[in-house]
Order: sequence, then C-alpha cells, then structure tokens
Amino acid sequence: MEHLLETRPRRATNITLPAEIYEESKRLGINFSRTCEQALREVIRAERERQWAIEHAAFIKAHNQFVKKNGVPLAEHRMF
Repeated sequence: MEHLLETRPRRATNITLPAEIYEESKRLGINFSRTCEQALREVIRAERERQWAIEHAAFIKAHNQFVKKNGVPLAEHRMF
C-alpha cells in the first residue's frame, strides 16, 4: 500500500499545528504527510457514511417499519 501512495499524484499543502504537537511529532520521527493522509482518509470515510445515512434516512426508516410490522423477509429460510 505504501508503494501505491508514493506513485499517485501528490499536491503540496500547508498545515498549521500547535507548537507542542509539531515538536513532539518531529522528535518522534512521525511522517506528517503520511499521518495527515491516513487521518483524512478516515475522516472522509466517516463523512461519506454520515452523508449516506442522511440521504437514505427515509428508506431506512421505511424498511425498519416494514420489518417491525412484517418481520424479516424470508426469515423462515435463515440458518441462524
């Protein structure tokens, strides 16, 4: 995976950090770019999930009401 990250087009950016976070990260040899990229990937994933849930809230509500009223479809064929 690391190799794939290095071959993708990259863009330089600036970030502002509290001085103590910057100093401790440097002292520990933490790669800022890689760490920011990993953190942003997680935040992006979570935000996409949140937006999906909002966009599909009506369907989810209707489905849950259906299951509450009628049970799980094909429940008699479940193996568990």
